[in-house]
Amino acid sequence: MTDRALVVVRAGALTTVQDRGRPGYAHLGVPRSGALDPSAAALVNRLVGNPPDAAVLETTLDGCALRPRSSVTVAVGGAPCPVSVGGRPAAWGAPVVVPPGELLEVGTATAGVRGYVAVCGGIAVEPVLGSRATDLLSGLGPAPLAVGMVLPLGVPAGPPARVDGVPQPRPPAELVLRVTPGPRDDWFTARAVWDLTTRVYRVAAASNRIGLRTEGPVLERARPGELPSEGMVLGAVQVPPDGRPVVFLADHPTTGGYPVIAVVRAADLPAAAQALPGTPVRFVPVRRR
Repeated sequence: MTDRALVVVRAGALTTVQDRGRPGYAHLGVPRSGALDPSAAALVNRLVGNPPDAAVLETTLDGCALRPRSSVTVAVGGAPCPVSVGGRPAAWGAPVVVPPGELLEVGTATAGVRGYVAVCGGIAVEPVLGSRATDLLSGLGPAPLAVGMVLPLGVPAGPPARVDGVPQPRPPAELVLRVTPGPRDDWFTARAVWDLTTRVYRVAAASNRIGLRTEGPVLERARPGELPSEGMVLGAVQVPPDGRPVVFLADHPTTGGYPVIAVVRAADLPAAAQALPGTPVRFVPVRRR
């Protein structure tokens, strides 16, 4: 039994292991997966001295609780939340030492959706196709955390960052997504394209790691029927039969038969990962590069 490990005391609503994902396997039907807010994941890794591709924990809304078997340095970032060690308040967004056997409690987010917990040495579960990321759609990678699970840790790569804390962007009060029209915008009426880029949508409660679902104006089709299945990319805005756009996130399917009216710029997707249900969403058209 190794001392370099974490024991899961409280798993939270959905806590998964994530890293940069497994790009390059779409032709095998495997999406990239990885952290939905990669900037936040990279930052907490840097705070504890890990390389940017080290595996972290991604929490959803209500955090998690962990007990290390040996002394570890951790950092919690992403969605702001209370943090405690052994029942005493600890810093969020900064390196924190957790002694062996003490309880690290990552609390409920006060804003945003997804928090990130980095531990010195990284989460060292067995990689699959070069990544330790949990992919909820394909089932690859480790299972979501459960009470009693033991997570092995790697060897620390370097010292923690010498900072008291670093600025992190707050979750959006309004989600602005820049979109490039197409490739199937011709499957929709001119009014539908106008509605997408001028009306306000809201984040739906059914959103998850696969896609951000929206509530708002129904987009009218100009053409009936469905497409043969074709490749799907991160950020694709697919329109299912109910007419309400879905923005594909990290665990999206690699193919689909519903038309894609637009594609969101990759730089805007981390904010989508932090948008709570009910958050206003605006799709802003930009020119193709």
